[in-house]
Amino acid sequence: MGVVARTLQIGQSSRTDRLVAIISPHFPPATLAGVHRARHLAKHLPIFAWKPVVIRVDPQHYSERLDPDLSTLVPSDVQQIRAAALSAKWMRLAGIGDIGLRGYVQMAEALKTLARKQSISAVLITGSPFYPMLMARMVRQTLRVPVVLDFQDPWVSADGALRPRWSKGGLAHRMAVALEPHALRHASFITSVSDRQNDELAERYPWLDRERMAAIPIGGDPDDFEALRTNPPQNPQVRLDPAFINLSYVGTFLPRAGSLVKALFAGLRQLRERDPGLAAQLRLNFVGTSNQPGGEGAHRVMPIAMAEGVGDFVREHPARVPFLEALSLLANSHGLLMIGSDEPHYTASKIYPNLMAKRPFLSIFHKASSAHEILSAAGGGRALAFATEAELAALTPRLADALHDLATRPEIFGTSDETVYESYTARSVAGQFAQVFDRVCG
Repeated sequence: MGVVARTLQIGQSSRTDRLVAIISPHFPPATLAGVHRARHLAKHLPIFAWKPVVIRVDPQHYSERLDPDLSTLVPSDVQQIRAAALSAKWMRLAGIGDIGLRGYVQMAEALKTLARKQSISAVLITGSPFYPMLMARMVRQTLRVPVVLDFQDPWVSADGALRPRWSKGGLAHRMAVALEPHALRHASFITSVSDRQNDELAERYPWLDRERMAAIPIGGDPDDFEALRTNPPQNPQVRLDPAFINLSYVGTFLPRAGSLVKALFAGLRQLRERDPGLAAQLRLNFVGTSNQPGGEGAHRVMPIAMAEGVGDFVREHPARVPFLEALSLLANSHGLLMIGSDEPHYTASKIYPNLMAKRPFLSIFHKASSAHEILSAAGGGRALAFATEAELAALTPRLADALHDLATRPEIFGTSDETVYESYTARSVAGQFAQVFDRVCG
């Protein structure tokens, strides 16, 4: 997991808490996946003698649907500075919707004001959105404070390079290529969610010091499930039909996951041929599959299911559901589906809440994916993998067997080994970041 050793003993530091400013334009009640990095750190960093102050955009400037219950998972004593932002309505007329651009100047001013009032020891800028990472120069040269850049996703990506040159995506990619090195040159340390992602950065910029980079996963917080037990969703958007055996996938459907879902449905079709009575009892639920904040109507899985002849067994709810509702779906399904990508380096942060839900699972990932390695070691389900398209196609009988076993004898899977994913809990992740902050502060 990168160059940061996990030797820090929780609760044993006697030094005075130092302040770290976390710049995260999206923060609860925003529902985008990127909020969880800052949320986890805001909650757990104080254990490691670091006091977080979150600089975020005020929720009134968010354009996505909000989740008030998510805010209840942030401790009430976390200091938050709510910055203003330019109107999304008017900025979209100019083709700009990115909250990192609309709130850039205001967040930078908020950081400067904080620095005048309190002694900041370090700054963390987490993305996406990525444009706030350009503050690194100001942080180093004006505030004279070390800055850590945290890449939850690639800013410069292979998919971006494939976008039409003059499309919005193509222009965003060219801006990323031009701006990323300017941000990186002023970083005291760089983190991302995988060693592969760090390797790609180092290959792109040979002048980067690989010893000042670390791979730290997003992780998950077991406390969230405790919150679910005390505050279950009252009016869920999606209800599991008790008349069926519910196997659920919760999360965005990736463009390069299509061949994996097609293989899953081929296994379901084979199970129907073997045992039509059992297959008729199955309901495969796909929830939150759209990558758009609204997501209504953007069905991505159902067209594949219909093409494979298993549409009657599948239900898709494209829009994101509130976070605690998503956890409730995981905790109350008979079994869970974890589907990756055909990309070898793909690392799915959503596997950690799935494991913490303690339900039997069926997963499909590339053999080289760290997610497959973790799931195989953790147990509690059936982790299947492939390296080529031919190997993926050959998984059909095993997928049919796995669906059969999830439906008829889930007890054979046992439970996941918590020690395998302990280092991926939010508390452990915060400890790894604390070590990074300790290092950059000397």
